[in-house]
Amino acid sequence: MFKKLDILILKAFIGPFLAALTISTFVLTMQFFWLYIDDLVGKGLDLLTILELVGLVSVSTFTTALPLALLFSSIMTFGNLGESFELIAIKAAGIPLIRFMRPLFIFTIFLAGIAFLFSNNIIPVTQMKLTNLKYEIIIAKPAIDLKEGIFYDKIDGYVIKLGKKESNDSVMHNITIFEKRFGLQDNLIMAESGVMRVSPNKKFLEFVMYNGWRYQERGARSTTNTEFTRLYFKEYKKVFDLKSFQMNKNGDVLYDPKMLSVRQLSKAMDSLQNKDSFFIKKTNADVASYLKFMNFKDSNQLFIKKKNSKPLKSFDKLIPDSLINSIQLTSGYQFSSLLYNLTAISDTYKENKKANALHGIEWHRKFTLSFACFVLFLIGAPLGSIIRKGGLGTPLVLAIIFFVLFFLLNNFGEKLAKSGQWDVFSGMWMSSIILIPVGLFLTYKAMRDSQLFNQEFYYRLLQPIKVTLQKYFKK
Repeated sequence: MFKKLDILILKAFIGPFLAALTISTFVLTMQFFWLYIDDLVGKGLDLLTILELVGLVSVSTFTTALPLALLFSSIMTFGNLGESFELIAIKAAGIPLIRFMRPLFIFTIFLAGIAFLFSNNIIPVTQMKLTNLKYEIIIAKPAIDLKEGIFYDKIDGYVIKLGKKESNDSVMHNITIFEKRFGLQDNLIMAESGVMRVSPNKKFLEFVMYNGWRYQERGARSTTNTEFTRLYFKEYKKVFDLKSFQMNKNGDVLYDPKMLSVRQLSKAMDSLQNKDSFFIKKTNADVASYLKFMNFKDSNQLFIKKKNSKPLKSFDKLIPDSLINSIQLTSGYQFSSLLYNLTAISDTYKENKKANALHGIEWHRKFTLSFACFVLFLIGAPLGSIIRKGGLGTPLVLAIIFFVLFFLLNNFGEKLAKSGQWDVFSGMWMSSIILIPVGLFLTYKAMRDSQLFNQEFYYRLLQPIKVTLQKYFKK
């Protein structure tokens, strides 16, 4: 049962926690808009769409804002109690630090459970709706991103330059489109005017151009048989895939592991692991088909008695030249075919491993963010009781320092897991594994009334050294 002490600590904690959670969510939401400001400005969004976008982003950042709010509010709460000498009075009554941390620890368990349910059930749906909404915003006015006289390269494989654009952002003049998909070949389209619009199914972007030329170069430049083609047109339609227009700063695609729950991620990873076994079997089968001589093994040994015979100058003289050329040609074709097949299998295998890692990262993320609530509370509560300062000054600075450390460690481990240098478990849990000893150390120091952050303690510690140095320099 909760006692008066527990109610006192909870009342002192709830206010700063709600304020910190609101501020953290607001800051993380503004970070999203700062990242995508170029894609949102000028789209003519109505108030309802803006409010929907703000709501979805706020919900998606909740699980990240929650550990930060717990860290900041725990430092502030125990700092306020220490600054007002309530903490000293509680300790003087014989109540240990762990005892009056208990109600907040139970509250942290409750919040960690909410964070997991949020990550597993609400965040996937929110991410799906957010991705679809961002997609709708981007294709609302795709031509608005094209600026007069500026090269536009956000479409994969193409660079577009406009001479002039009318006020409706759809009709353009003096259009030049460079195609980058053909290496060193010069392929471009030039037109006097054009109109950009989205297809009815909203999957493609149609660029209809009028009165222009299409220039195309065929053949490698290293050869002398390069062809140059020029085609005049009165009307020419160029179709682009709208996937190129998506907000790809975070790798958002129509399918994203962030949109899956723990159960769905587990099924997806099982399927990807089965594909790994398939790739291994396919590789063995493809290689074995080109190494048929490995199937022929002779267990018998043939002993031939030496007789007087003239040694051959070369074994190749026993084989006709036509057969040698045929063998070389056939082996060359087989080697090229084997190399091509193995390269294709290797590329597919790497993509499969990358997809498996991404699914594993999202699977572990749902647990690591919940566990981060424990870790950061374990740091914040004893840290506040040690510094004994409340308010927004020192607690805010310390909260930012430790959260930035947690954030950097978390991102560093995630990147190592994505690149395959570390396994997913080590990468995603690295921040928690490193910060748990820090929390235990601070808890131990707080229970012993440590002078870890007391300025007077360090002043007294350094005073003899200061006096010695002053005497030395006076001589």
